[in-house]
Amino acid sequence: MSVLPPDLPRLRTVVTYLRGELHRAEQALAAAEAQEAAAARRQPAPEPPAWLIERGIGAGRLPVRVHAGGCWDTGKRCIPASPDQVRRLLAGGVTACVHCRPDTALGVLE
Repeated sequence: MSVLPPDLPRLRTVVTYLRGELHRAEQALAAAEAQEAAAARRQPAPEPPAWLIERGIGAGRLPVRVHAGGCWDTGKRCIPASPDQVRRLLAGGVTACVHCRPDTALGVLE
């Protein structure tokens, strides 16, 4: 025994309704797949470096200041550095940032 109506007009109505539902389901599936693909493409932001060396302007671009990695007062002329590089620069007379105080964080005394 079938749950579908036996006559042609009502069968056409059921088929039209089911086509509409299938179309909506396919659209929902495509949207979910696109959202999942976009989430997979997103990469987490890289960790900021722990220490930075700020270089001066000019041909030599010598180090002028050192910063902790999360310092707000860094510029475009900063490059990542290791703690040993920062210690050597501080010992050599390069200025420590007065905001993030990398000299204090590294235990370098003046």
